[in-house]
Amino acid sequence: MVVVDFEFKKKIMDVHIKDTLKYCYQCNRCTDVCPVNDVTGSRYSPRPLILNSFLGLHDAIFGLESSFNIWGCTACDTCDEVCPQKIELTEVFYILKNMSLAKGEGPDYFIGQASAIFDYGKAIPSQPAIERRRQQFGLPPVQSPSTDDVQKLLKLTKLNKLIKKE
Repeated sequence: MVVVDFEFKKKIMDVHIKDTLKYCYQCNRCTDVCPVNDVTGSRYSPRPLILNSFLGLHDAIFGLESSFNIWGCTACDTCDEVCPQKIELTEVFYILKNMSLAKGEGPDYFIGQASAIFDYGKAIPSQPAIERRRQQFGLPPVQSPSTDDVQKLLKLTKLNKLIKKE
């Protein structure tokens, strides 16, 4: 039995820029140009995400077994550029990813990367081997970011709560 989650549908429709999502007529251009769709053999497809979001089919989108359906998007914005209705699809995908994180369904790689940014101020912490190579090539040392500033920003956006960092 299909259950429509009207609260979920309202959240998606309310936050979508200019409320254009309701004008999606499922032309499939987003999927046609999606590079992730190409390399995954259609395992990831933006079109069903948009349709299920628009219809309020929460259970068709979320769940650990469905996480690739949400997290497959690399936010390349190609779908946004070709949409004949000018729908900003990646905005919907950001919302779905945030909802996934709030449910504790974010992929381990995302949590790990976000934790590294919180702890070190950047995704890949400095390593002696990298610094040696930079020195060999005559490059200046990489300046370390202010972790206090990064943590302050992440706390303001509440990302720290989603990745369980205080």
